[in-house]
Amino acid sequence: MAHPTLHIPVLLQEVLEWSGIDRQAIEPRTIVDGTLGGGGHAWHLIKKLSPQDTLIGIDRDGGAIDRVTKLFDAELPKDSCHVRLIQSSYRDLPNLMEEHRIPKADCILLDLGLSSDQLEDRERGFSFRVGGDLDMRFCTEEGISVRDLLAKIDEKDLADIIYQFGEERFSRRIARTIVERRKSDPVQTAEQLADLVHRCVPGSRIPGRIDSATRTFQALRIAVNQELKHVEDAMKLLPNCLTPGGRLLVISFHSLEDRIVKHAMRDNEHLKVLTKKPIEASEEETNENSRSRSAKMRVAERCS
Repeated sequence: MAHPTLHIPVLLQEVLEWSGIDRQAIEPRTIVDGTLGGGGHAWHLIKKLSPQDTLIGIDRDGGAIDRVTKLFDAELPKDSCHVRLIQSSYRDLPNLMEEHRIPKADCILLDLGLSSDQLEDRERGFSFRVGGDLDMRFCTEEGISVRDLLAKIDEKDLADIIYQFGEERFSRRIARTIVERRKSDPVQTAEQLADLVHRCVPGSRIPGRIDSATRTFQALRIAVNQELKHVEDAMKLLPNCLTPGGRLLVISFHSLEDRIVKHAMRDNEHLKVLTKKPIEASEEETNENSRSRSAKMRVAERCS
């Protein structure tokens, strides 16, 4: 695939195996990729679908929708399944299915991680290694940027965000320094924020360890995108979008998301959990793609 993306889909073989897509089907099937990203998972799912089947791709990031639309228009065979790509949040799937008259889904996939395309975009500021304007919104037409959040948020509220969403024990020191700095020189770029965090956290850049700025960047990104709220809402709503026997696959990358997914699957009377423990990447995959090291996939099946 001549793919205009830097992103490598994680747990690809496991997704294909656990999706149930290889099971025999009499009726046309509907597969939903609720986090389209670079289109990697969707591309390989499409290859296993027949012309009467449908794949729905959803992403909050309009840039992802544009990139994958161009790719699929250029490279999908004419006898591929029906494909619909929609800019929206996966938590809005019930409304989207009703609006587009889509039947219940046979499989719903959520990959809750950032795509490499987002991380490498200097206009978005997701990565301190790449730098750029401190925005971090998935959809730049919604909410406020991290830059604007840091310009006005109360110090205690900021410390709480960094501690709760980033599990950063130096959250109060970081918040205090950000608030003090904005009196004369507000933080506006990813580079500036990373440098500030490095000054606040002892032993910030020790070889072989995760950079200390990672936790603060994660926390602020989660906050401006309301990521945990989207996951909580989706885990309540999406099981109702599945056919009996349909599967829900969720890949998370940190403990806060995984905890929500785990409990929601376990506590839903309409779901049967198929994975007693989360599925993790093989050693071979982690060697080839370091981002897969923190990936955990849980799978449940609609039972009634």
